[in-house]
Amino acid sequence: GLLESRPATTHWRWAPDFQQRYPSVRMDRDVLYVDDGDVVTSAGTAASIDCCLHLVRQKWGAEIANSVARLLVVPPHRQGGQAQYVELPVQNTRRGDSFSMTLSWATENLHQPLTIDLLADRACMSRRSFTRRFQQTTGESFSRWLLDQRIIVAQRFLEKTDQPIDLIASQVGFASATSLRRHFLKSLKTSPSRYRKEFRGV
Repeated sequence: GLLESRPATTHWRWAPDFQQRYPSVRMDRDVLYVDDGDVVTSAGTAASIDCCLHLVRQKWGAEIANSVARLLVVPPHRQGGQAQYVELPVQNTRRGDSFSMTLSWATENLHQPLTIDLLADRACMSRRSFTRRFQQTTGESFSRWLLDQRIIVAQRFLEKTDQPIDLIASQVGFASATSLRRHFLKSLKTSPSRYRKEFRGV
């Protein structure tokens, strides 16, 4: 078809199904749009506006594209990609048993140096039993889960407060603002400051 062996994108929610149906297409699920010369694809409704502004910018320059963006009341160029819009799953940790209560406690104390041994002791379980239950409940490793929770809470701080990034990093358990920026960029494909600019007040 038209996209045979070519790069393309689509909405992150439908990307896995798209890849399964059309394995020959070089799917990039992280970007807002892909410009491959005579074929341009975008990720979603808002991303299609980004894509159109990109085409206007190419054809008539940044000044015209910026004027169109102002008329549409949208940013002339959004930084980052789709990853910042994907909702990270928040586990249901309030089921009443000691394991679930321990995970709930962990999500409320992310500023502490949390370890799997600490949580196993708090849940009155052996490390082996806790690890097995953790994998069954969350479907991921403890380190991955902990990183996801810290990023989720950091996102909320960035969206709802004016706190400096180094303070947010400390509150969610990162050793430094640099560490937060590195993990944020790796997970969401954008920086904390750019994320705040995009989402503050949304």
